[in-house]
Amino acid sequence: MSQTTDRAVVPASRLAALVAGFDTAPAYAGLAEALTEAIGDGRIGRDARLPSERDLTAALGVSRTTVTRAYALLRETGYAEARQGSGTFTRLPGSAGRSRDRTLMPHPDEGLIDLTCAAATAPPGLLATVAEAVGDLPACLGDHGYFPAGLPALQAAIAAGFAERGLPTDPEQIIVTPGALSAAAIVARALTRRGARFLVESPVYPNATEAIRHAGARLVASPVDPEGWDLPALGATLQQVRPALAYLIPDFQNPTGHLMDDADRAELAHRLATAGTRAVVDESHQALALDGQPMPLPFAAHAPGTVTLGSASKSFWGGLRLGWIRAPHDLLPALTDARLSLDLGAPVLEQLVLTRLLERGQVFPDHVARLREQRDALLGALAERLPEARFVPPGGGLAVWCRLPAARATALAAEAERRGVAIAPGPLFAVDGGLDRFVRIPWSRPADELVLAVDRLAAAWEVVGRSSGPEPRRRGRAAGSGRVLVA
Repeated sequence: MSQTTDRAVVPASRLAALVAGFDTAPAYAGLAEALTEAIGDGRIGRDARLPSERDLTAALGVSRTTVTRAYALLRETGYAEARQGSGTFTRLPGSAGRSRDRTLMPHPDEGLIDLTCAAATAPPGLLATVAEAVGDLPACLGDHGYFPAGLPALQAAIAAGFAERGLPTDPEQIIVTPGALSAAAIVARALTRRGARFLVESPVYPNATEAIRHAGARLVASPVDPEGWDLPALGATLQQVRPALAYLIPDFQNPTGHLMDDADRAELAHRLATAGTRAVVDESHQALALDGQPMPLPFAAHAPGTVTLGSASKSFWGGLRLGWIRAPHDLLPALTDARLSLDLGAPVLEQLVLTRLLERGQVFPDHVARLREQRDALLGALAERLPEARFVPPGGGLAVWCRLPAARATALAAEAERRGVAIAPGPLFAVDGGLDRFVRIPWSRPADELVLAVDRLAAAWEVVGRSSGPEPRRRGRAAGSGRVLVA
């Protein structure tokens, strides 16, 4: 779905076409509803200036009062704001830079089921592995403790994992980092010039794109549909923009959960090569295939110049703050220099723990079984209690991407939090605004909590989704104020 190309102003004729056929009983409410839908799903970009009341009145052929009251209702519900001397601008309720994640809150609300963080609790067996790794620590104490590229044993274990998946890798191609987000920041700093174009998927994990943006890159969004990647459209964007780099998540994409097969990986690799674009591939969820399905080859097997990012946080535990970069040999000097400008290495004990874990296998079987049970409980509850939602059942990863019948995700998240469940609405994952028809719901909590959470979501949707007009703004602190989406 295309978005408004001129974000400074939406012409009255364009807006009239977007809302054509709106409900006229009453007209102001129908117009406000149509505008809310267009702003929520991204056809009208965030922070775009709406046409003057006089111009829109003429374009629609309605009374000035209709437009005036519709704009007032948009402002009341948080989908627009008036700026003195400048006009009326679109927005989404709440702050675009905030989320509903309580992870950083020192005193979480009792009884709140937090479904904003797509990260599971530690699997059984992790504590025993930590205890074993402590026994390995004395052998490292006689050295300075700085390993900018990682402990050699861990580099070898990560490289062996790639080789087992069909991608021969030298240990020296591995740089160990304090998580995949740190890895993304290092890559962006090393390979991005200020102002250079960097293609990213949308929806996408927002913290990674912020790391890229902070390196000075200009983000170019490539939509990922609810059913998967549109490779011809992505290829057309590559040919038109020719970005230097492209950030991709082909393995249980966050937040949609899509898995790209080998044929599509080969086609995309060809399109990237034709455009002269290097892939930066995030494999954070790669090990979380929940149905025993064979996984495709690593993307770098199709595109040798690919830089690959990995993480222990999703496969094992979020408290194990380790990630890695696998890069072609010619990029290692630049990546190492960028790494040293940020830190001098990851904690040694955690690296010893991860070395032991990887030598035993990428993920605990009991951990996969537990996540599969939680996923099935969540999807079953959604199908039964919230049948209005539509989703493609993911074969792995940690979350499902739900499409609502109307662009009410932000309002739903606010109402759900009042009922004791926190979720992340679609706009948090949008690069250029929109996606207010979607919510991401992870299966990172026990099954009984997930079922209860869906009950509360269904009750919230009764309030938000079935209203004939936009949801009235409620007084008080905006849901999600002061939080950061961490996973």
